[in-house]
Amino acid sequence: MYDHEVTVLRLGHRPGRDDRMTTHVGLTARALGADRVVLSTDASHSRDTITDITDRFGGPFTVETTDQPKRLVSSFEGTIAHLTMYGLPVQSVEDDLRATTDPLLVVVGAEKVPFDVYDRADFNVAVTNQPHSEVAGLAVFLDRLFEGRELEQDWTDADRRVIPKETGKKVVPASDAEE
Repeated sequence: MYDHEVTVLRLGHRPGRDDRMTTHVGLTARALGADRVVLSTDASHSRDTITDITDRFGGPFTVETTDQPKRLVSSFEGTIAHLTMYGLPVQSVEDDLRATTDPLLVVVGAEKVPFDVYDRADFNVAVTNQPHSEVAGLAVFLDRLFEGRELEQDWTDADRRVIPKETGKKVVPASDAEE
């Protein structure tokens, strides 16, 4: 979908408070085309859930943890897009982001983001300038970045597949879906 690696960094994690949100950041990154997510070492439950979903529903997708997320931001060799309601509208920077030839790091905050992240980012990007969910912001950002191509992604090494239906649910072993 994107010629270069897209990594989502969940910057921060408040155990007990952010467990579900951090998990959803990772699942959204996976489902909407990112190559990997990096979480705080405090988010081991989220890491396990995202890895389990990837094992069951396919990849490729990698989940990593770090105890030094700021170091990842400061040493990243590529383009950094920080999602913040204070940034430039996504629609005004999406073409520039797609034109980059470097790996892309998408920073999604969990708590107050240090100002040095704003300074280090090549793009401070807003999906509206209104308060809302960081999961929603990430979803809209990735959809704009990939121009909708992520919605038709092929998944490899899945144990099961969802069979689209107008009504109801159908999940089958992956081997049955290929017949």
